[in-house]
Amino acid sequence: MNPVTLAIDAMGGDRGAIVVVPAALKLLAKYNDTRLILVGDETIVQRELQRAGGKVSDRLLIHHASQSVAMDESPTQALRSKKDSSMRVALNLVKAGEAAACVSAGNTGALMATAYFVLKTLPGIDRPAIVSLVPTRTGNGAHMLDLGANVDSTPQHLLQFAVMAAVLASAVHGIARPRVSLLNIGHEDIKGNELVRETARLLTSSGLVNYIGFVEADQIYAGTTDVIVCDGFVGNIALKASEGVAHLIKKIMREEFERNLLTRLAAVVCLPVLRRVGRRINPDHYNGATLIGLRGVVIKSHGGANADAFLAALERARLQAAKNITAQISQEVSRLLNQTEAGSA
Repeated sequence: MNPVTLAIDAMGGDRGAIVVVPAALKLLAKYNDTRLILVGDETIVQRELQRAGGKVSDRLLIHHASQSVAMDESPTQALRSKKDSSMRVALNLVKAGEAAACVSAGNTGALMATAYFVLKTLPGIDRPAIVSLVPTRTGNGAHMLDLGANVDSTPQHLLQFAVMAAVLASAVHGIARPRVSLLNIGHEDIKGNELVRETARLLTSSGLVNYIGFVEADQIYAGTTDVIVCDGFVGNIALKASEGVAHLIKKIMREEFERNLLTRLAAVVCLPVLRRVGRRINPDHYNGATLIGLRGVVIKSHGGANADAFLAALERARLQAAKNITAQISQEVSRLLNQTEAGSA
């Protein structure tokens, strides 16, 4: 794998550098081919480096930024008034070619707006989308998009999303032709609204992806497809509902195991199984959503991520940058554009 430089928004997220710095040090210890630029208040970053037992080196640099974006700040305000924010400066480093990817746990809306303004979209891409890996029974996970960047997508947008996510899934999992599905309320061709049915027609006729048909919400985690495409409104609701169910199950299990002495003893017996289940669906492992369709790799970590979860986001950025995902997506989108032009000629 080629050497990779990542620009990290060290001030983003609920805890900022307290989480980012330890995760960065773990990444450097794990990969010798990686270089990091921590962007943020130099005094704060330096303090956290010393606390974590790290120091500035040729592989770990600090780039001072005098501002930071609050988690509840409006995207417009961040874009207009925070030109020297850690988020903006990290994205500028990607644009300038000094870093191959940007990672931030900051305000999602602000990151999307700023990344779109600084990096712009790839030629032929109308809108960027948010794509994330979701766990499946088979273990590989499925790439699902859009998860909230766009709430009024057209069939053409969803076609673009499918092409981009198929390239990403292929690069990450090494699948020659990832299976692509559309999230719908049924498997039958007559099911769904006009957006879904027209998108299905485009996916079938384009031949650019291995489209296998509709998938229902109860099959998102089944492992029967590698890419799940939907509008951002639908995708965000599906994701948040899934997270809610996961928290509910966790809470109920804890309550039941703590109900009395007998159930506590049962919990001790079940502990090895519970730990294995926890590892398989651990949200930390799947942390890091890609803002796909931009002229550069941008990874959004969960704002409340701990150091291990942020490390997963860093690893995702490193992998995508090393595999030159942006160039691969651009090449496939060019095929889409050429096909569209040929069809209209």
